[in-house]
Amino acid sequence: MGNARTKGQASLELLITLSFGLAVLLPVATLAYIQVSSANISLSGIESQQAASKLSSAATLVGSEGPPAKQYVEVTVPPGVTNIFVGNIIGGVGHEIIFEIVSATNTSDVGVYTPVNVSGNLGGLASQGTYLVNVSAQSICPSNPSQECVYMEPVV
Repeated sequence: MGNARTKGQASLELLITLSFGLAVLLPVATLAYIQVSSANISLSGIESQQAASKLSSAATLVGSEGPPAKQYVEVTVPPGVTNIFVGNIIGGVGHEIIFEIVSATNTSDVGVYTPVNVSGNLGGLASQGTYLVNVSAQSICPSNPSQECVYMEPVV
């Protein structure tokens, strides 16, 4: 009878020890997950900044050469990007390239200024991957025919 009681006590002690270990590890694992998620969002922001800068540099070069200059640019879209605005947020002619990044906690915009008028439609590139973008100087901008601009569109 004493042997069975000892086994039961040992099992209960092991169960209590494992429960205590899980109670300590669960918050640590949760904090680690939050930190990794935050790091991934920061990395997406940095990669978006690099992609926007690459497009801005190409737009500046093509814009300085004037129509009919064009250049193909390979752009890597990081995870978390939900939209890419060229010109301005409403799709007109402007001086910005904006990557919209969404995380579980917030939405942030990463933008780059361009010295030339830019416009385009890169909203279809809003999923992670590498894409080829046609950056071309236009004497008549497709989004505003009264202006010259550098127009950006994905190569299909």
